[in-house]
Amino acid sequence: MEKLELEAMPLDDLWSLHEQLTAILSKRIIAEKRQLENRLVQLNRGKIAQASVAVDVKSTKAGRKTPRRHYPRVFPKYRNPAVPSETWSGRGKQPRWLVSALKAGGRIEDFKIPSAQQGKVRALR
Repeated sequence: MEKLELEAMPLDDLWSLHEQLTAILSKRIIAEKRQLENRLVQLNRGKIAQASVAVDVKSTKAGRKTPRRHYPRVFPKYRNPAVPSETWSGRGKQPRWLVSALKAGGRIEDFKIPSAQQGKVRALR
């Protein structure tokens, strides 16, 4: 195979050479991939390889095998008196407003929503 002087070639000729190389490479890669997949099917007697090839061919959804478990809704138990829209259910990490209020000397019972008002909060949500 002779060496081409690529530096001296015009841009149009280089671009057509690039397109030809790209087409040839893609055909060879696809052919080699098919050969390897067929060889893998033969080695595994078609059981495992066909399943993995079928998964690759199908859409690659990141779905779950089982549906997600339904959790009951948790209503708020504590409310920030300064900003009434800020509430906390009592689960998970304490919100910043509650942590700062507790450090300032408040008690958690001071922020508790009375049971009569909890119904109103539930209706609003």
